[in-house]
Amino acid sequence: MSAFVVDWLNLLIRWSHLVVGIGWIGTSFYFIALDLSLRKREQMNPGVYGTAWEVHGGGFYHVEKYLVAPPALPSDLIWYRWEAYLTWGSGFALLVVQYYWNANAFLIDPSVLPLLPAQAVVISVASLFAGWFIYDRLCKSVLGRSTPVLAVCLFILIVGAAYLFTHVFSGRGAFIHVGAFIGTIMAFNVFRVIIPNQRKIVASLLAHEKPDPRLGAIGKQRSVHNNYLTLPVLLMMVSNHYPLLTSHPEGWLIVAFVLLLGGSVRHFLNRHEAHDPLFKYVWTLPLALVVLGFLIVQTAPRPIEVGEGTTVSDAEVLAITLKHCTMCHAAKPSHDGFEQPPKGVMLQTTAELVQHKDQIIAQAVQGRAMPLGNETKMTDAERQALGAWLQSH
Repeated sequence: MSAFVVDWLNLLIRWSHLVVGIGWIGTSFYFIALDLSLRKREQMNPGVYGTAWEVHGGGFYHVEKYLVAPPALPSDLIWYRWEAYLTWGSGFALLVVQYYWNANAFLIDPSVLPLLPAQAVVISVASLFAGWFIYDRLCKSVLGRSTPVLAVCLFILIVGAAYLFTHVFSGRGAFIHVGAFIGTIMAFNVFRVIIPNQRKIVASLLAHEKPDPRLGAIGKQRSVHNNYLTLPVLLMMVSNHYPLLTSHPEGWLIVAFVLLLGGSVRHFLNRHEAHDPLFKYVWTLPLALVVLGFLIVQTAPRPIEVGEGTTVSDAEVLAITLKHCTMCHAAKPSHDGFEQPPKGVMLQTTAELVQHKDQIIAQAVQGRAMPLGNETKMTDAERQALGAWLQSH
């Protein structure tokens, strides 16, 4: 019954996270595109930086942007903040239900670092808040005055965190924590910087004082950071479905490639929206293709190492799967976390093993995603034997 309840909690929280996340990232995409499409026009109102005309859903929209604030504000001013707060809140709740609640299965891999669940959770929470603290200090330091230097520092910070995570958690636990690490920076940018600065600007305006233009500039800087991080964070959040990423022995290197790929694609789209001359940003496309090529090469299937003359009998392979697989992948799982076999996959007979051959090789032979958290301590020799049998069938 507990597994049934946890499954429903997981489903509802994941669904909520997806919905509010679409709202937040969609808002980020829209406003960056809107900002880049602003144009100087004749007869603009005083204080207007630029305007944009848009058409959507059968209607026309005219948008004006003030760098500081307009002379007066309406009472029904719309704030864009709850999308960010709810995305982070639902994401952390999902982290609790999926990874903290089942830490031994999803978060901890004894072959990486033997941890108690409580230790893993403390490291997890501490790393998220430490990441925000370091990032915030970087932005407020002299390094924050240079966009390229700050971008390099942020890249190093995230890749460094990925290196730490891949040497502490399981593969899927490490990648989801890179996503949570980036997501925390993005959400706290909204909660701790962007919205507070906007509130100060509004308060100054209502008090008939001139707002500090630095507040808007700082908020803009953090908003741009969020925009460039959206594509990498999205891939991190779905990475646990792809063992070719999470099982890579140098997972931190995969994260570095993803950051470069997502950032270059995002830069191309941003400069395209700004109507910059193509020659100024076309370099991002070949860069993205080269990085994608590196990713594909790095994650390509590796040959299964089988000793010459090695043969594995049906009885031997079934003994391996009985020990390491069928506690979950059986008609009636014995694992506490499952009441039904995951994805309906059962591995109790040789016919079922052959049926799911490609998945098993990817998840348990060439990758280390299964068994979950390597709870059963499956050895490399057992993985090689399983791979040899599957390869011969």
